[in-house]
Amino acid sequence: MQVSVTRDVFKLAQVFTISRGSRTEAQVLTVTVSDGVHQGRGECVPYARYGETLDSVAAQIEGASVTDRAALSALAAGAARNALDCALWDLEAKRAGRRVWELAGLPAPGPEITAYTLSLDTPEAMQAQASEHAHRPLLKIKLGTPDDMARLEAVRAGAPKSTIIVDANEGWSAEVYADLAPHLVRLGVALVEQPLPAGEDDALLGMKRPVPVCADESCHDRASLAALKGKYDVVNIKLDKTGGLTEALELRRAALDQGYRVMVGCMIGSSLAMAPATLVAQGAMITDLDGPLLLAEDRETPLIFDSAGVHPPAPELWG
Repeated sequence: MQVSVTRDVFKLAQVFTISRGSRTEAQVLTVTVSDGVHQGRGECVPYARYGETLDSVAAQIEGASVTDRAALSALAAGAARNALDCALWDLEAKRAGRRVWELAGLPAPGPEITAYTLSLDTPEAMQAQASEHAHRPLLKIKLGTPDDMARLEAVRAGAPKSTIIVDANEGWSAEVYADLAPHLVRLGVALVEQPLPAGEDDALLGMKRPVPVCADESCHDRASLAALKGKYDVVNIKLDKTGGLTEALELRRAALDQGYRVMVGCMIGSSLAMAPATLVAQGAMITDLDGPLLLAEDRETPLIFDSAGVHPPAPELWG
């Protein structure tokens, strides 16, 4: 089995800001796995929040023993295993002349309405963003600062009919969240992602949750679920956290079995990164696979986004 890894950069359509900082481009790693006849591809986005860099993840990929998906269990959940796992799924599909969902025993996927993320900015700028995208049924707001109330009001004014979800990116305290909760209800917010830092989320135990609270940084794979009980209502499944499609599907099953609802999210990457996640997103409470919509450039044969949502990939892209 031959494995190659390349670094690719995709310019963003505009500066993208969250509470941790701003960026103007998406830097990703593309993995190609070949058996000499067929090849499969996967993409990952190393994330500094989890101690990953482009160099460290590339080194993990290059040092991995890659024979089949089972062999990847030696790698920890994270970006490196994600790219390899997804590339192997793609390779298996190409070899078999079938789609990945058939190999995985899943129903044929369809489009899913996806959130569109508004970058963190001044209330005035965020209201302008919301107005520009008010035709979209689902908007996601990046928050996590002391001035979030004004931003919430501004976005709701700009997009009065859209469903809104909020991502605090671990930026609130328990007190701030408790103060904001009634206003989230008043403004029709449908979901709050990771309001508290992952290491401090025990404060959610026993707190009223009038709006469903979603674990993002607190949930990586199935091993995370035991610590979420009593704190969260929803789990955000991202392939760069789970270590690929294989674990993402298992996490989805386990979370639903334990009474959680599911959100399927992404890092900022290309259509190749989103393609496997479209399978996990089928029937999810929230789909947030808007990475390609934030880019100024994308892969050849990109995912289709239209009024029905994000569509499953063409085989030329993945799977």
